[in-house]
Amino acid sequence: MDPTAIKAIGSALAIGLGAIGPGVGIGLIGLGALQAIGRNPETESKVRTTMILAIAFAEAVAIYALVISLIIKFT
Repeated sequence: MDPTAIKAIGSALAIGLGAIGPGVGIGLIGLGALQAIGRNPETESKVRTTMILAIAFAEAVAIYALVISLIIKFT
């Protein structure tokens, strides 16, 4: 196979598979936050703050996958 084709496939797999986990994780974080707020509406501000922080950490994994994908593509 052509090395550029292998790089393209590797780059696509890196970002594609690397984005699945954070996508599912963010969905589960949102689900848990909405359930917690539904059970105890008074704690909305604390739950929202924690949820946003957790989403930022989960999204960082997708950004790492993007960086790896770009490294594979351009080296």
